[in-house]
Amino acid sequence: MLKKISNGCVRIMNRWLPDPFLFAIILTIVVFVAACIGTMQSPIEMIWAWGGRGGTAIGMWNLLAFSMQMALVLVLGSALASAKVCKKILRSIASMAKDKKSAILITTFVSTICCWLNWGFGLIVGALLAKEIARRVSDVDYPLLIASAYSGFVIWHAGLSGSIPLALGGEGYTIATTGQTFVAQSSETMLHPVNLIMCLVVLIAMPFLNYAMHPDKDHTVLVNPAVLVEEKEKEYTIETPAEKMEHSKILWFITCAMGIIYIVWFFWTKKTFVLDLNIVNCIFLFLGLLAHGDLRRYVDAIGDAAAGSAGILLQFPFYAGIMGLMTATNEGNECLAGIISDFFVNISTTVSFPVWTFLSAGVVNFFVPSGGGQWAVQGPIVMPASAKLGVEAGRAAMAIAWGDQWTNMIQPFWALPALGVAGLKAKDIMGYLVVVLIFTGIVACLGFLAWGMFF
Repeated sequence: MLKKISNGCVRIMNRWLPDPFLFAIILTIVVFVAACIGTMQSPIEMIWAWGGRGGTAIGMWNLLAFSMQMALVLVLGSALASAKVCKKILRSIASMAKDKKSAILITTFVSTICCWLNWGFGLIVGALLAKEIARRVSDVDYPLLIASAYSGFVIWHAGLSGSIPLALGGEGYTIATTGQTFVAQSSETMLHPVNLIMCLVVLIAMPFLNYAMHPDKDHTVLVNPAVLVEEKEKEYTIETPAEKMEHSKILWFITCAMGIIYIVWFFWTKKTFVLDLNIVNCIFLFLGLLAHGDLRRYVDAIGDAAAGSAGILLQFPFYAGIMGLMTATNEGNECLAGIISDFFVNISTTVSFPVWTFLSAGVVNFFVPSGGGQWAVQGPIVMPASAKLGVEAGRAAMAIAWGDQWTNMIQPFWALPALGVAGLKAKDIMGYLVVVLIFTGIVACLGFLAWGMFF
């Protein structure tokens, strides 16, 4: 039964899901029309919001820094993985996969744990591990294997790098317009027993769910051997003074030493192990330099990896434009994202509020696929409403976090780094991820109901 459902989803996605860039264009048009109607603003006003109101507000160029961070996640992660020592580690893990069942189980399990620890790390490691396993298990369905690697991303925001629970820790989150402050420590958010149980259910059950979707032999799509071909290690001649400097062990050592000292000092002064995109990329950068053992080799590894970031560079400005459309306010201070959130808030009770918040966050995430962007949109709406209803700040915030990560399964935005590594298109894996979406949606709804009724 499950195979029939997954096969049907795969056929639908292969037939109807366009290239991620065209998907972004279609979403832009849909949101543009909905925002014009919902907020009663003129098309010119919405185009102005889409472009960024002269470059000074949320709009097409609002995610430039984030786009660079995401491109670096892909490029630095790929460059690190291309080093000999990293290939050995991945090969060691991949060697445990003896057949297609163990291939899917191992890929899903490792990816899910890595994404919970840190989403950027998990995205890259999962895809690279899947490729390594594909070299060993020739009869595994390659799109399903990559979908399994990406499926672990469905619990990233409930993990240690979740931007929403981290925003509530310490001094808390303050709404600029009202001055209200909401505080929830990690024990009330990412480390709350219910959140941990939901993550554990996904970690244990999802690998078997993914394997249950494996198509029969006639419908299995094998990996294109060209995707797995590794170029021979480049040989270097060291004759000129310039070439000697490029391969200088002294310059390499000084650079690595400075980076490692900075990273150690960063965590020492923070007094806690908190990861963000910048420090993750910093770790990837200097680990890559260290692993390659040579400045020139690392420069070439970065050049080889950079081509995979093309999709990110092209599409992220359009998703930033969609965020601009979703958050553009009229004279009554209404925006489309607020209208969607308010609808769910208005039909809620103390127990059902997190469930409706989760569902609304899933809808909003489809158009604002950024954890930080989503929090900026929904935080000022959901948090005051949760206080009025008597819902704890941690539970309300985690409902947004789970909704944000939930619909990532059918939103190509975050799959781009993994797809770039794997050499696939979004439509190749989205059919399988629809089933993952349904499964995790059920887990989250039941989890938040239990959270409200028994905790």
